Amino acid sequence: MDFDRIRPLFGGRLTSSQVEGINAILAAVDGLPLAHRAYLLATAFHETAQTMQPITERGARAYFDKYEPGTAIGRRLGNTRAGDGYLFRGRGYVQITGRTNYAKAGAALGIDLIANPDAALRRPIAARIMVLGSCEGWFTTRKLDDYLLSRPPDYRSARRVINGTDRAEMIAGYAWSFERALK
Repeated sequence: MDFDRIRPLFGGRLTSSQVEGINAILAAVDGLPLAHRAYLLATAFHETAQTMQPITERGARAYFDKYEPGTAIGRRLGNTRAGDGYLFRGRGYVQITGRTNYAKAGAALGIDLIANPDAALRRPIAARIMVLGSCEGWFTTRKLDDYLLSRPPDYRSARRVINGTDRAEMIAGYAWSFERALK
């Protein structure tokens, strides 16, 4: 990674925390195609507000009532107990949300994220969740391979892997910057 090439994305300066976050992601994406690595770095850059650190979804406790078992979103997320909306709020580089997603990610990584959802905030765990979820289609059923195996990669459409087309053009621009830095 040529950090000088991505420094402009970070306002000209990278903190040690940002570098540590980038390195955790680089370890998790090792062996993936260039476009996958670039897009995952761009996604983390966007989703973490450029901190490159796993984050917790923000909001007052009442905000998470929309994820409770009696709601449509809560049912879709597999939340079954009162309090699940807040307990299984978004965490990590891509803020996994809901009991079902925590169980799936925990099973894939061999850790109990149901008993300890805050473990999804540890950099190596958050990075593996982002990588596996994006490559295997956990978040929206769409996978990075659906968009990034062609040349040039379709970074704009790859946003559908995480979150529809929200900020797709902007994140595609970040991906091109990360790709140049990875070459």
